[in-house]
Amino acid sequence: MRTTLQASHPRFRLLRACLLAFVVLAVVIPGVAPAAPEPAPVATRWEFSFENGPMRLVWIDTGEGPRAYFYLTYRITNYWGSDLLFAPDVQLVTDTGEVQRSGHDVSADVTQQVLDMLDNPLIESQINILSTVLEGPEHARDGVAIWPAKDLDVDEVTVYFGGLSGEQETYVVGRETDNPTRYRLRKTLMLRYSTPGEIANRGSRPLELAEKRWVMR
Repeated sequence: MRTTLQASHPRFRLLRACLLAFVVLAVVIPGVAPAAPEPAPVATRWEFSFENGPMRLVWIDTGEGPRAYFYLTYRITNYWGSDLLFAPDVQLVTDTGEVQRSGHDVSADVTQQVLDMLDNPLIESQINILSTVLEGPEHARDGVAIWPAKDLDVDEVTVYFGGLSGEQETYVVGRETDNPTRYRLRKTLMLRYSTPGEIANRGSRPLELAEKRWVMR
């Protein structure tokens, strides 16, 4: 037998209150921002295959005494089916808020010392690797990204490797206000490294890779 709830019934009032609360949360409150975009699960635009090598700290004599640098080796391969321009934009971010772009404040002499230390003629400098990459594994390119290690008292270092994908999306903050802000987000590979303890004394041991995934940034 079907039972019809009357408006005065306690269960009816409870249901109505729940529905009203849902409407308030979903519609009335304008301050709730939409979720940030996530990368598509399958590549929808051009994309390089990326293999990261170890991330290390090295001390180099700059002529004014030893100075610490982070460096990351990597390999890119173009499987997209057509030639692609590789123009990487690689940033390093520490848990203390420091942000650096690879190659900035890195002299040609420091770069050459890192290349000599790696002793691999296939690894290209941050400038020389900027070029068109032909399709196919036989045209894979090896490179290195270098940053000054200005703060060694950090517990986490994150690398954001841009220029690997053509996927991008617009994200609007404050859409419900008079002055919305529009951001252009690009698919970026995030490499997060854990660096507990005294990083200056770790020698040539690679940093521990804690997380690797695509993000929109």
